[in-house]
Amino acid sequence: MASHNELGIKGELAAANFMRNGGYKVIKQNWTMHRHEIDIIAEDEEYIIFVEVKTRTSRQWGNPEDFIGRAKIRRIVEAADLYLQINDIDKPARFDIISAVWDGKSFEIEHIDDAFMSPVF
Repeated sequence: MASHNELGIKGELAAANFMRNGGYKVIKQNWTMHRHEIDIIAEDEEYIIFVEVKTRTSRQWGNPEDFIGRAKIRRIVEAADLYLQINDIDKPARFDIISAVWDGKSFEIEHIDDAFMSPVF
């Protein structure tokens, strides 16, 4: 496995642990269905939360969350909609981003609540 893939997996694990430690219930990690994928699906008392995790080794070229473009947001929202339909969930959805920056020893985690809204298609 390529080192960037290993880093991404470690970042997603760190992000899931961060969410659990923050009081969220992590329902799924790396949920996939056909071409759809969600890094973390969690919930709190009010929302079902779809989380995109971006992992980097530095902020030299910008913050990890800055690399989530309109096309990626559209794919995340489509995947979330599919998940909600398949599982017959009637709870408001929220879209969060977790950025995980590896400093060689540990991850610096930043959790951005309600990072983006579902775009109008």
